[in-house]
Amino acid sequence: MSESIQLKQSIVVRSRPDVLYRLALEPRRRAKWDKNFVSAAYEGGDGRLTNNALVRFKFRRQLLGLAFTAKYGQLQPPQRGGWESVRHVGPLEKLTQAWSFKPMPGGTEVTLSMNARVRYRWIRAPIERVLNNMLVSTLIELQRTVDAQGAQLMEDVGKELAEKQRAEQKAAKEAARAAKKKR
Repeated sequence: MSESIQLKQSIVVRSRPDVLYRLALEPRRRAKWDKNFVSAAYEGGDGRLTNNALVRFKFRRQLLGLAFTAKYGQLQPPQRGGWESVRHVGPLEKLTQAWSFKPMPGGTEVTLSMNARVRYRWIRAPIERVLNNMLVSTLIELQRTVDAQGAQLMEDVGKELAEKQRAEQKAAKEAARAAKKKR
């Protein structure tokens, strides 16, 4: 009865793949720039970024302050890496995050994927919105960390797009009202 959520976004960041790989996947560095997390630290072990390394994450209060343990996997520096929750995370049976870094002229194409399995069908829509906002804000914050000008441009383009969509929706509603009055 669990519901799956799959999200994926890509952006181009003006930085090298190895720099972005460490920023995105090293827990202590991630906690410094990613506003979705209050803390991130290795659990036991030697505290190195390796496959099967366990990391304890804690979300900020707006994300219910959930704390969970994740296990790193598929690490291939500096091309890709990710983690998956060891146990459930609040209303989620499983939460996974995967990063890929593809070098290209002028920077790196960064792709962030998040997959989740929701324990209850009725909570799928709000959880999907929260995870999508988290994914977009994570990419914007990563961009801002390494390229403040590029991040501002991306944010401005996003705002313009949102305003354009609102205007189109308003125009469509008004057109529907006008058509209804003619009848």
